[in-house]
Amino acid sequence: MNMMEEGEGFRQAHPVDTIEWVAAARDWSFERSCEDEIAMSLEGAWTHYSVSFSWIGSLEALHLGCAFDLKVPPHRRNEIGHLIALINEKIVIGHFGFWDSEGAVIYRNSLLLAGGVEATGAQAEAMLGVAIDQCERFYQAFQFVIWADKPAKEALAAAMFDTVGEA
Repeated sequence: MNMMEEGEGFRQAHPVDTIEWVAAARDWSFERSCEDEIAMSLEGAWTHYSVSFSWIGSLEALHLGCAFDLKVPPHRRNEIGHLIALINEKIVIGHFGFWDSEGAVIYRNSLLLAGGVEATGAQAEAMLGVAIDQCERFYQAFQFVIWADKPAKEALAAAMFDTVGEA
């Protein structure tokens, strides 16, 4: 039996409506381009993030994409691919990818809501929080590869270095 043929379960609210309610309650700027998509802009410690949530009805999945203001020049794309592979080994939720046509790194995650399960505000906030945390955590590694011409392993080690105590 193919689960996709069963169709979507009944929902009281559209999952993207839930995202919009959370964004409005938090006073985040957002734009709802259509019923199935919402985009917002957020400032992080390192850069500006463009976040989109999209409802994929055929999969009953709420997809999050988080891109940051970072363009990868063609001569560093192979090393960025290597860095993404190393980073993805370290994270449990979501993953980073690369859009070659845009020269952009993106963090992606999805929330499966099969059978009509409702999305909650807490889930939306958690998805967004994890996305921003992961992007903030690894942003410097991407910068080291792109602008300092560091190899992926060295860039990741430098970005993962945490200081202990106070000076």
